[in-house]
Amino acid sequence: MSRESGQFDDLLAANREYAAHFDMAGFDGVAHAGVAIVTCMDSRIAPLAMLGLKPGDAKIFRNPGGRVTEAALEALVLGVHLLNVDRVLVIPHTRCAMSARSERELRHQITESAGVSADWQMFSVVTDQIAALDDDIHAVRSHPLIPDTVRVGGFMYDVDTGLLEQKF
Repeated sequence: MSRESGQFDDLLAANREYAAHFDMAGFDGVAHAGVAIVTCMDSRIAPLAMLGLKPGDAKIFRNPGGRVTEAALEALVLGVHLLNVDRVLVIPHTRCAMSARSERELRHQITESAGVSADWQMFSVVTDQIAALDDDIHAVRSHPLIPDTVRVGGFMYDVDTGLLEQKF
């Protein structure tokens, strides 16, 4: 594995500054507010801040589109049984790239950018965000390893106002 000199120097410098004031040593790693969040990887979303939470309060799982995938369900099961999670929020958002194009359009755009065919890659485009959110909430609520005592809510985050709207 080669490391190109200087490519990450800005980030490593920022990390050294962060570490100089780091105060979470010895933290137990459980979700102190009992919250798990499944949301999109979009950088306009600050999951803890938008809910008034702080580091250590929640478990956060992010992926394109904020979908409840098999990996997200795995994280939620672990969160519920090992990490103090008793509330789950599934939060897609407005103006999401995963709902702005068809699978075909997205594959074409990636092919153009990559210079190689992306026809084989699945990108899990969301054609109807509310229907997808309903499906995702059902997947969490009906999972055999997530008990009925866990509260599950589906929300839409507006990237232009910062507001959440509960849908389910």
